[in-house]
Amino acid sequence: MKLAVVGSTGEVGRMIIRILEEKSVRPEGVDFYASAKSAGSKLTFAGKEYEVKELTAGAMKRGYDYLLFSAGGAVSREFAPLAAEAGSVVIDNSSAFRMDEDIPLVVPEINGDLLKGYRKGIVANPNCSTIQMVLGLSKIHELFGIRSIVVSTYQSVSGAGRGGMDELEEQMRGSTEAKKFGKQIHLNVIPKIGTLLDNGFTDEEMKMVNETRKIFRDPDISVWPTTVRVPVLYSHSEAVFAETRKPFTLAGLADALRGSESVVYSEDLVTPQDGAGTDTVFVSRLRAFDDTRFLCWNVADNIRVGAATNAVRILLKHRELN
Repeated sequence: MKLAVVGSTGEVGRMIIRILEEKSVRPEGVDFYASAKSAGSKLTFAGKEYEVKELTAGAMKRGYDYLLFSAGGAVSREFAPLAAEAGSVVIDNSSAFRMDEDIPLVVPEINGDLLKGYRKGIVANPNCSTIQMVLGLSKIHELFGIRSIVVSTYQSVSGAGRGGMDELEEQMRGSTEAKKFGKQIHLNVIPKIGTLLDNGFTDEEMKMVNETRKIFRDPDISVWPTTVRVPVLYSHSEAVFAETRKPFTLAGLADALRGSESVVYSEDLVTPQDGAGTDTVFVSRLRAFDDTRFLCWNVADNIRVGAATNAVRILLKHRELN
């Protein structure tokens, strides 16, 4: 296997490299790409030091088996199609191709079957908050059918990259400058992530609407999101209200969660610190007043579960099926 990571010096790119190591992915050939600014820097993979290369159009035509992109939408739109045309499978972490009807949007535990026979082309990695929510709801949707979801997210600053983390840490040391989030994030919450659209929702919120429907292959699910930034370094949390099409019991919901892949159901209190550094979605505080509507609390490491781990799981699932 010949593999490359694009955006290898960023927060998610570095985590992709770490998870490839953890899952014992050992390609015969591997290259690491970044912008001209980061080219020439060194990084270590599987005990060997590599020099980061500058991303170029020519490099994308070398015919890698897999390219894992985490360099932003503009970079993906320019370079990912070149790699796909050269015969590579591109696993893209940006939002550039997620809603393209010809490109699979994959959470392997839910719709990994889409990868079978997909020999070359682009595979889209969903938004971080979408991934953890659909993993926590997938088995319940399969058994009881989800009619509607109301979700409020509590998203960590690492979701905005290294710059978001630096800004929180600088404000914790006394800075009052707010660049990344528009308002001070330290000792505060900001009920807006992304760009406001004409409908009053943000693009981050609409990702959760549209991606959930595409992943579940159910355009009739109603999704009502509010995305909020909170002063936490790692792990997103979500307060989820869902309405089902079929009646349930709380015991039945708990059993569905226990049987869900990559999910741990807990009756203990779970916080972002518990999710940080793991590849697990933690679901807790399951409760209901009736048999068609319930509430739960969902926590996962956004850099791992919500980005890097899902990308590597796509790679592994694709190799397993093909």
